[in-house]
Amino acid sequence: MSLRVVSTVNNSSLLQPGFSLLNFDGHVFFFGQKGWPKRSCPTGVFLLDIKQNELKMKPAFFSKDSCYLPPLRYPALCTLRGNAGSEEYQYIIHGGKTPNNDLSDKIYIMSLVSKSSKKTTFQCVEKDLGGDVPEARYGHTINVVHSRGKSMSVIFGGRSYTPLAQRTTEKWNSVVDCFPSVFLVDFEFGCCTSYILPELQDGLAFHVSVARNDTIYILGGHSLQNNTRSPSLYKLKVDLPLGSPAVTCTVLPGGISVSSAIVTQTADSEFVLVGGYQSDNQKRLLCNTIVLEDSKIEIVERASPDWTPDIKHCRMWFGCDMGKGSVLLGIPGANKQLISDANYFYILRCKGAEEDKEEELAAQICSQTSTEDPGDSTPFEDSEEFCFGAEANSFDVDDTDTYNEDDEEDESETGYWITCSASCNIDINTWVPFYSTELNKPAMILCSNGAGHWVHAQCMDLSETMLLRLSEANVKYFCNKHIDLNKGLQTPKKVVHLKKQPMKPLRKKKTMNLTTPAKKSFLRRLFE
Repeated sequence: MSLRVVSTVNNSSLLQPGFSLLNFDGHVFFFGQKGWPKRSCPTGVFLLDIKQNELKMKPAFFSKDSCYLPPLRYPALCTLRGNAGSEEYQYIIHGGKTPNNDLSDKIYIMSLVSKSSKKTTFQCVEKDLGGDVPEARYGHTINVVHSRGKSMSVIFGGRSYTPLAQRTTEKWNSVVDCFPSVFLVDFEFGCCTSYILPELQDGLAFHVSVARNDTIYILGGHSLQNNTRSPSLYKLKVDLPLGSPAVTCTVLPGGISVSSAIVTQTADSEFVLVGGYQSDNQKRLLCNTIVLEDSKIEIVERASPDWTPDIKHCRMWFGCDMGKGSVLLGIPGANKQLISDANYFYILRCKGAEEDKEEELAAQICSQTSTEDPGDSTPFEDSEEFCFGAEANSFDVDDTDTYNEDDEEDESETGYWITCSASCNIDINTWVPFYSTELNKPAMILCSNGAGHWVHAQCMDLSETMLLRLSEANVKYFCNKHIDLNKGLQTPKKVVHLKKQPMKPLRKKKTMNLTTPAKKSFLRRLFE
């Protein structure tokens, strides 16, 4: 086993725990970036070019008939072939977390349409399912089994948010282990069936699963309910006759207590297990070889690579399978780099030195001739992902086509997790709903000062009644910083004087206009 550092990684802030790697025709593609995609790469899928220990990212494209694929972290991912020996394959992507921490229950099928030195095009299709559809989750596994000429996908484990009926204000966004059901998914007819097996009592997340023919082996995993890493080894056997499928489970000895480990395939029936955590505060630096033969599994310890001091002493690590016996590992670099979210990356090769040289030579020839969030459980579950990916080869990618995040506008300030003021204490890892109207994002309100900017309602000390009133009324709002400034700039309100209606003139009483002789005659008769 050999370990080498990737010395220069541009845009490494996109590669955070939970990413996935895809392998199409020997080329590595990255999926599951941090944050929402930007204009330079709206698909969120990148071709990785690793050349002379430098990593560059080139945007990939989707065909016109593709659906939208959000950047999902910690999804379940595996290859789907027409049959066990087919060379053509697609990728199945299920579940995962969006940048807003929403969980996905959708399932996507991604296939390669065209590939050239300048452009790679994929087709992404969302698959409609019926029956016992698995709930939205992350940190689970999906595998494909083959039996009697048929193929089905198997979904197991993972975590999801607490059901709405059981949520409280204090633990609104808390997660729980998914019920330990086994789901069979038939993509031909689009139906799902769930199975409850007595051998599977506790929910598991961030476990490892390897499949061969009609059998799946489940190893390790973390249980939130018991706060343990399962030492059990489960064997799932799926029989696909003409009638209803049959699923059986057997508990085998010889398991490994580990979570968030990474598995890579080195031969037809041989896998290597690396990374992960053996306890809440201890990484697992040991490596194991897993051999599958017929209906048997053998797990033996193998020599570990010479881990660097940075890897040995870091408190967390993460990574993903690159295929063909290689793993991309990352460790935090916040203490040594100017960019706080930048990471160091290594490539671990689990094959022999001679095999590695042959693959590197083949890659050069090809290049010349071709065109556990961490806050969800323990702080050490940040590498909570496992996925299947591809070998890192060398490509002649033009620098002009390389994705450069610096060319983009900074859109981080327009999200929900900004620092809205000096006293802002909203953090994506520790935030819990404060208002009854909040679910998985903090309530925000627009300050009308200048061009306008968004602030968190909780940071402005707004009561729920006032927040609702402001959201319903068509009035301008000014945050705590700009309210005094706005008052000083205000001109006195114009006093509108009420117009007084003119009073109607009093009608004069008719009087007798008597001449002097008439007056005398009138008075004479009056006193007679």
